[in-house]
Amino acid sequence: MNLFAKLYYPLRKAWKAVGLYLVIAGPGIVVMVADNDAGGITTYAATGAKYGYHLIWFLLILIPVAYYVQEMTVRLGAITKRGHAEAIFDGFGAFWGWFSLLDLLILDWLTLVTEFVGMTAALTIFGAPPWITVIGVILLMAVIVLNGRYWTFEKLALLFCALNLVYIPGAFLVHPSVRDIIHQGLIPNFAGGFNGQLFFFLMANIGTTIAPWMLFFQQSAVVDKGMLEKDIPWGRFDTLLGSIITVVVAVFIVIVTGTVLHGIDIDDAAQAAQELMKTDRYVGTFLAIGLFDAGLLGAICISLASSWAFGEIFGWAHSLNTKIRQAPWFYATYFMLLITAGLVVLIPRAPLVLITLFVQVIAVTLLPAALVFLILLLNDRTTMGERRNTPVQNLIGGFIVVSIIILSTLYGFSVLFPNLFK
Repeated sequence: MNLFAKLYYPLRKAWKAVGLYLVIAGPGIVVMVADNDAGGITTYAATGAKYGYHLIWFLLILIPVAYYVQEMTVRLGAITKRGHAEAIFDGFGAFWGWFSLLDLLILDWLTLVTEFVGMTAALTIFGAPPWITVIGVILLMAVIVLNGRYWTFEKLALLFCALNLVYIPGAFLVHPSVRDIIHQGLIPNFAGGFNGQLFFFLMANIGTTIAPWMLFFQQSAVVDKGMLEKDIPWGRFDTLLGSIITVVVAVFIVIVTGTVLHGIDIDDAAQAAQELMKTDRYVGTFLAIGLFDAGLLGAICISLASSWAFGEIFGWAHSLNTKIRQAPWFYATYFMLLITAGLVVLIPRAPLVLITLFVQVIAVTLLPAALVFLILLLNDRTTMGERRNTPVQNLIGGFIVVSIIILSTLYGFSVLFPNLFK
């Protein structure tokens, strides 16, 4: 009996903890996995094809970076009960509020274009015309958000997150060399030396792992979900788990293309999928399915981030717990962004591949300003109280900002002076 009691009570306590996490789970995992969007898949696939396993160590460094950045939005949302756009307007005034909002709108719209690029390219492999994909995606996304419940949206989004793991079995099917992965991928190195192309790929990988829209999305999702201060520890765990999952998936994509396509110039993930099908039909199919799923999940979250932000600023009803008649402008913004971005993909000879890669670089260029706003908000003693940033958290945040600025500057110099790093 004593043995039974010793086993029963710890197990019951653990089961309650799991149940509590499942209630809180969502924003952290969704925002992190959604950032493995169509542009992200293209970036990772191109990274593996260009550098093989050599930049895996750099991706692993992005796990704590992504966690520390997004964890701040959990605390800020749970304490203030305000979305990120509203917090910036209240904390820094209208000028900086509009500056951040317009940056968000432009970047989100461009990123949405890349999501449709990825989705149409993925389904083209299976014979679906782009216009069918655009219409079908918009209708599917309407069904997902128009049900009037945040809970339903979140659970469907988590289902799409699970599908994002399809790249993992694909990596095992190509039989990579574990020894090469360890020696080439886990030991820091810069294959090919310092040059503009390396800086471009490093910035693109940062931009697809940490993006400004993520700050707006997760904080608004925390508010819409109704998370409280007591839920912050679970929100942190949710964010950490999401950070690990998103980088692990990225690593497996790099392993797939680094194993099979190393040395082949890859412009986009759809091309990578077609090349992989020549070697292994299943691996190529996995990559194509994952590309569509990534684009869909990214499109949902990015358009919601913008709609939440505009609702917060203009005072519109802006919750997924409201019906369309109760929040018409919130849903109008959502669909306007989707439809206009989808139409760009249908323009003949539009430079879609170029847009996809450069959006990631633009995202990381704008990221330092967004992070500075976030860090300052987290140091407001009046608003945050005991949940404000510690000196260590400020040091980490400052290091991230400075590192991104240095990398962006080096990239700029490499463009202006091509021979500088040769």
